[in-house]
Amino acid sequence: MTPESASFVRLLGALLVLGGLVGTVLPALPGAPLAFAGFVLAAWADGFERVGWFTLTILALLTVVSMVLDFLATRHGAKRTGASTLAVIGATVGTLVGLFFSIPGLILGPFVGAFVGEYIARRNWRQAGKAGLGTWLGLVIGTAVKIAVIFAMIGIFLLSYAL
Repeated sequence: MTPESASFVRLLGALLVLGGLVGTVLPALPGAPLAFAGFVLAAWADGFERVGWFTLTILALLTVVSMVLDFLATRHGAKRTGASTLAVIGATVGTLVGLFFSIPGLILGPFVGAFVGEYIARRNWRQAGKAGLGTWLGLVIGTAVKIAVIFAMIGIFLLSYAL
């Protein structure tokens, strides 16, 4: 690989990692998989000399762990309050709609979406409130886990790259 193409591949890798960071908060982007793709590109740019397959395997496992824990946190939050499938779908739609309303939309969108979805499913205000809160808490916990894992991935990559 020429030095110019290696620089381009590194830049593309860094952009994917940044996209992965953004994707930890935005549901439309798969955060950890994007970051992992960026790490693989950056490792490839150096011919896998600084960051090898052992490190990439750890990063791949962390990518899977991030996705599974995010799913389980959301599911647990919804199930704990007896939320219906419509509440979970509503939370996802609420998050996507919330993207257009900045930070308040990202915070309130999942709750409002879960609340509306649960109300449509059961026509019970109290249950809709519980389901909205439980699903929202699950999403928040899942997001916090994804953020922690992606920063751990970045740290592992940088440590391996520096050594």
